[in-house]
Amino acid sequence: MAKILIAEDERPIRNLIMRNLELVGHTCVGAGDGLTAARIIESESFDLMIFDIMLPEMSGFELIELSGNTPVIFVTAKERLSDRLKGLSLGADDYIVKPFEIQELLLRVKAVLRRTKREDQKLAFDDILIDFSARKVYRNEEEVILTPKEYGLLETLVTNRNIALSRDKLLMLVWGYDYEGDSRTIDVHIRQIRAKLGLKDRLKTLYKTGYRFEL
Repeated sequence: MAKILIAEDERPIRNLIMRNLELVGHTCVGAGDGLTAARIIESESFDLMIFDIMLPEMSGFELIELSGNTPVIFVTAKERLSDRLKGLSLGADDYIVKPFEIQELLLRVKAVLRRTKREDQKLAFDDILIDFSARKVYRNEEEVILTPKEYGLLETLVTNRNIALSRDKLLMLVWGYDYEGDSRTIDVHIRQIRAKLGLKDRLKTLYKTGYRFEL
């Protein structure tokens, strides 16, 4: 997984971001102001940097000048178009406006890491190997054929591992906003994934909530 720097002066937000990124397997380093972040950048290398724009000492706009070729995501309360355009023109890879849902941040982090080739393209556990780039899954070195929706659901759960996801959230992430079917379709697909991959102990049902993939 990736090593990520989070420069955010609001401690609760910084801790929330770090905790959830670490839950899905990333390594995080936090900074509460721009000067501290700049010193960290000088001494350590990262796969991704997440900057608030309005930081004490040095702004996120100033920090991006120090990021080199490392991808950057801005997380900020500044939602004016001019601010977004400035951030992107300086080389930011993405821009997220507060408040945001943590799943949105996780998916955007994953998208940037995948696009910049800085995330592991495969994940192995137990007797399972997931090849994200090829969208294939193997069990005991033999390919297991999943439907597109089964694979999408598995990838979403694995990407957000150790985090509880409701059925409605899974429907939105995998089936899309305009899906008009019943949320019970999630349960059907979960049963199929468990049967094909033997994930009963990994893929937990959360009573009246949804599911969590534990790793």
